Amino acid sequence: MNGRILIVDDVATNRIIYQARLAAAFYEPLLASDGESCLTLARDAQPDLILLDLTLPDMTGQEVLKRLRSAHRTRDIPVIVLTAAYNREARLAAFSAGADDVLTKPASEAMLLARVRNLLRARGDAELPVGDDPATAGMAEAPLPYEPWATIALVSSCPDVAQRWQHDLDGQTRDRVMVMSRSQALAEAGSGTHGANVPDVFVVHDDAGGLAGSLRLLSELKSHAATRHSAVCVVGPSEDGDGAAMAFDLGADDVVDPAITAQELALRMRSLLRRKRQCDRRRASVQDKIRLAMIDPLTGLHNRRYAMPRLARIAAEADKTSEAFAVMVVDLDEFKLVNDQFGHAVGDQVLVEVAQRLTANLRANDLLARIGGEEFLVVLPSTPVLQARRVAERLCEAVEELPIRLASGQTLTVTVSIGVAVSGVVPGQPQGVGALVEQADLALLESKKAGRNQVTYRLTAA
Repeated sequence: MNGRILIVDDVATNRIIYQARLAAAFYEPLLASDGESCLTLARDAQPDLILLDLTLPDMTGQEVLKRLRSAHRTRDIPVIVLTAAYNREARLAAFSAGADDVLTKPASEAMLLARVRNLLRARGDAELPVGDDPATAGMAEAPLPYEPWATIALVSSCPDVAQRWQHDLDGQTRDRVMVMSRSQALAEAGSGTHGANVPDVFVVHDDAGGLAGSLRLLSELKSHAATRHSAVCVVGPSEDGDGAAMAFDLGADDVVDPAITAQELALRMRSLLRRKRQCDRRRASVQDKIRLAMIDPLTGLHNRRYAMPRLARIAAEADKTSEAFAVMVVDLDEFKLVNDQFGHAVGDQVLVEVAQRLTANLRANDLLARIGGEEFLVVLPSTPVLQARRVAERLCEAVEELPIRLASGQTLTVTVSIGVAVSGVVPGQPQGVGALVEQADLALLESKKAGRNQVTYRLTAA
């Protein structure tokens, strides 16, 4: 199954019809006939989307929405509200409570399935594994004291229409509303990476080109890195027409009728911004996890997980260019005595200071990583033997020459021992990185045996 859809309707016939439609599209339907059952299933089964009827026997659909949005486990589940008749007040109340869309029953099958696909696709972008409870994982976010202001760009081929929308929206939202031409929107799309000046939401309406013009601009905005994660609302297709379904399948985040009221448009913008911010936070969380997986949290240097593949790439490049490169293993001398005498907090301070001194004495393209408790790996691309020795000796001097001032006011002098292995590259025979690190380790042991605070190096053959 592609996803679990919770169908909430007090009429059994409606549940059966939606169950059949969704099952035929290879979704897994879950059924609930009242609000309490919906809340329990949403919490325990963690559906990917909820179809919610507004009229339920035990509570209103708006109350169900509010309770879904207030709970950690259910607050991000997309909800499509279904209502039996067009009721402006009920629609506005549903959007205010957190609905992602409101469809009038009977919604066309093509439109409903397109909206389901659209919301599931958006939910899957940069998401944590389904079912993970942020609170259980220790990742629950405290409620933000405020939501930052957003930028909503109104893009229309008719400036008068865009300016009228701007005037109407200015009284409905605190976010910045600006009018933008089609060429300006395309310029934003081609500007490169996403930045602070790129609108959070584009509202697209092309009178001159009709729906086809709006869909072309939608495709452009969604295909460029700068605007890919901006929300796009297409104005034009009717709610139950094929044009709306096409827009959703092309990546539109919302589709509205040109006659939409400013109040409803503002509420829809709020819903789009809520979903966008959820996705932005999740992408940022994933990026942080990737970064932390490769970074030593104490020193800020790369760790072994990052260093070994990077070393392999440097070796492969050296094989292509027939250039030598150097591998160093750097170890703090008698570091256990530092921890025993001054405590681990001082030991951490020493490690951070040594990491900074090593960094300051290496090139930008050199690799420096912490690969053990007090052990560092240094890789110098395009570096022959004599240059590698000079660099290693400079690193020893940089660590020893200035005492480290501790938080207590005391000073402490530390030294490092270094083992260096320099590859003797033969074209077509890349040097094994494991063997290089092993040779550097053996050279380090010789430095330790010889009295510490010195460099031993080896030239290896491929």
